[in-house]
Parts: sequence; structure tokens; C-alpha cells
Amino acid sequence: MTKIVQCVPNFSVGSDTAILEGLAELGRSVPGCMLLDYSGDKSHNRSVYTLVGDVEACAEAAVKMAKFAAEKIDLTKHEGEHPRMGATDVIPFVPIKNITMEECVEVAKKVGARLAEEAGIPVFLYEEAASSAGRKNLATVRKGQFEGMAEKMQQPEWKPDFGDAKPHPTAGVTGVSARRPLIAFNVNLSTNNVDIANSIAKAIRGSSGGLKHVKGIGIYIEERDMAQVSMNLVDYETNALYRVVEFIRMEAKRYGVSVIGSELIGLAPARALINSAEYYLQLENFDFDSQVLENALL
Repeated sequence: MTKIVQCVPNFSVGSDTAILEGLAELGRSVPGCMLLDYSGDKSHNRSVYTLVGDVEACAEAAVKMAKFAAEKIDLTKHEGEHPRMGATDVIPFVPIKNITMEECVEVAKKVGARLAEEAGIPVFLYEEAASSAGRKNLATVRKGQFEGMAEKMQQPEWKPDFGDAKPHPTAGVTGVSARRPLIAFNVNLSTNNVDIANSIAKAIRGSSGGLKHVKGIGIYIEERDMAQVSMNLVDYETNALYRVVEFIRMEAKRYGVSVIGSELIGLAPARALINSAEYYLQLENFDFDSQVLENALL
């Protein structure tokens, strides 16, 4: 019975084609691991890769990619809108088929140990792999980002789970985790005022009293002269995509601003997209399993 896992490494590079393609080639290089998707964003200065396949194969591919990123990405020269603490910022493992979350936690620990030993990159475990409750939230772990990590790691409570208590000089620190499927989703606004985007992000994110399981920040997209609410939906079943969009649309009206588009980063579960279609089309008595052609065929 083959165990299938999804691995979604995020790298602090958005537009350097040579590095992006080099990472992609490594993702394809390990038998048993498939690179399903990857994309880079210039303003975020960040890229997201989606690997799926055999557990050990995906773990091997992730380690290879992280080593390559450490050689090619220098965070002392890195600027971008998205928070980051490492050249390879995060490596989450997601159970897909015939594998438990507990097994993904063990894989995360093995990958973390290898990165520290083989590449000299300190590792923090977060989400389901977290070694303490205070490290479960990625935003808490990443607070201070690359520039503040050396000082942060001198505090006893922020000793890394693997590696030395100081960041790699140019590759920083990496977070490794096991977690449920996450949707990276951005909503674009009809303004270039990032303060408005930040206000909306504060209203919507769960940590500020907004929607549970939603994380969000406001950023500026330079190439489009546009503000954006950039989000991670940690539990799309609790708070669906359509609910997030309508919440943002409502908040935006307070500032005389409208939603002009949205962006999906990487892959999303089909049910998350179908739920929104069902809502906006006002479908009655809809059955996901029998009325979606691909599901019926499978």
C-alpha cells in the first residue's frame, strides 16, 4: 500500500529564472516524486513548489532543493513583500493517501535533522510537528524574520529543534512541519494604499478576532501598482474561499475600495473550488461526488 504525501517547499526567490528552473529540475529528479506545480512572484520575492509522491522520495527531493537554495539564495541581499526567515523558508508535509499525520511528523523531523547536519541550516518544527505549543504557529516562529533571527535564537526558548543556535549566514533558518492542506490565496484591491490592505487583513485574520483559521497580511504589488490581501487558509472547510472573498469585499467598501481579482498560489483541493462555485451559482441539491464529471468518472 503506497503512502502518498504532498510536500510544498517555499523559497525566497521570485523571478530569478535560473534558480527557479534549477529548483524545479531537482524536484523532478527523484524517482517516485512528481513536481505538480511551481510559481514565483516578483513582489513577494517568493516561490512555491508542489511535490507529490512516495514519502521518502518527496523528502529526498525537498532536501536536495533546500541545499541548492542555500547555495544560490543570499538573504543578506534579499528584499520582498512576503515575510521570510530562510532561503528555504518552509517545508510542510501534508498527508494525502495511506499515511497519517503522525507519520508526516516523523518525516518532518527526519528532514529537519538532515538539513541541520548536511547543510548547516537550523530548523524549527511548527504546526503538527511543533515541539512546544509556542512553536505551533508559523507566524510566531518567523517573527523577526531573517534579520532578527540571530538575536532571537540566543533566547533559551528559541533554541532551534535541529542545528546550531544561530542562523546560516546567508540561508537563514528553515521551518519544517506536518499540516493539513492549506490554500494560499490572495485578493487584489482597487487601490495602491497598502494601509487599507493591512487594515482589511487585520480584520479578517483569526489572530485579530476575524475568521478562524485564516492568516493574512497586506502587501504592495509594485508591477501592478496595487494593494493586495495575501492569505493562508489553514482550514478551508471551516472558512471557505467564498466567505473570505465576501468578508474582504464588505470590509473594502468601508474605504471606498473594491475587489478587482484574486489569485490562487499553487494547488487547491477540488472541493474548495467547487464549494465556491456552488455558493455563487446558488446550486440547489448539489452533490459533489455524483455531479462533478471527473468525480463520477473516477
